[in-house]
Amino acid sequence: MPLTCWALTEGFAGMENQCLGLAEALGIPCEVRRVKRPGAPWKYLPPDWWPHPLNSVSEGKKLAPPWPDVLISSGRGSVAAALAVKKASGGKTFAVHIQTPYVDPAKFDLVVVPAHDALRGPNVIVARTALHRITNEKLTAAADHFRPLFAELPRPLISVLVGGSNKRAKVSPEIMTRLADRLADAAHKSGGSLAVTPSRRTGKENETILRERLRDVPAYIWDGSGENPYFGLLALADAIVATGDSVSMVSEACATGKPVYIFDLGDDGRKMRAFHKSLREASLTRPFAGIIEMWSYSPVNETVVVANAIRERMKAKSGEIAAASARH
Repeated sequence: MPLTCWALTEGFAGMENQCLGLAEALGIPCEVRRVKRPGAPWKYLPPDWWPHPLNSVSEGKKLAPPWPDVLISSGRGSVAAALAVKKASGGKTFAVHIQTPYVDPAKFDLVVVPAHDALRGPNVIVARTALHRITNEKLTAAADHFRPLFAELPRPLISVLVGGSNKRAKVSPEIMTRLADRLADAAHKSGGSLAVTPSRRTGKENETILRERLRDVPAYIWDGSGENPYFGLLALADAIVATGDSVSMVSEACATGKPVYIFDLGDDGRKMRAFHKSLREASLTRPFAGIIEMWSYSPVNETVVVANAIRERMKAKSGEIAAASARH
């Protein structure tokens, strides 16, 4: 019988995409389950102390048998439910957690953490970038699908992935103006054009600034309606500019093998600074100062690396179970 898989998160897109990308790399159909954290005082305690984790569903199907062969969870809010599923399955569910779980990592079969996290252990895999859903096949299909959208824009095509404000910092109009002016400089100096996709976090005011400051530049700026051309921007770009606030967005850009420039939106904290420092030192990214140069590197796809590790560990675990059954 084919293997089954659940992706378990609190519903945040970045976390969910990492889980789904890993399941796709494994070649296993995956169902999404979403959970919520308990209220005080439980939310301040370690996740494995939280009450009734199997009843923590926020939307979608309940956490009930038949239990999946593989469970991929991400984020602190999913830890309690993930461990409860593994226990309820009698340990048969192979449980993978993405990000630091804030419990003993040995409680999972495998834990995947970014290099800038301190957690290490025999069942901990350290990934240079976030896991994602980018594959060569998807990029090829996206290039074919979206090519007409950018056909009239002069080359080089500079794709721009714009994030925005988060819990750590607010992106001011001054910062967005600085980004827009550097983008205009890059387009003029290169003789090329821009393909820009804002995010929900960019905000209407900042989107307006981008449009006004880039009105004299050959550019496509997605207005949020219709199909999101994000994959097309990755596939068809000659170079990519990404704001540095999103680990997932930068990781996806680095999966293309194309020049990736990072525009700093502000102080994102020690872990984010360490993440960007590691990419610069590996010659995967460069700071964006309004000039585009071309270079190449081997595309980074940690999703495939982790998927291969899971296959090996599942094979080893299956052998251990078979050996234990033979002894009894």
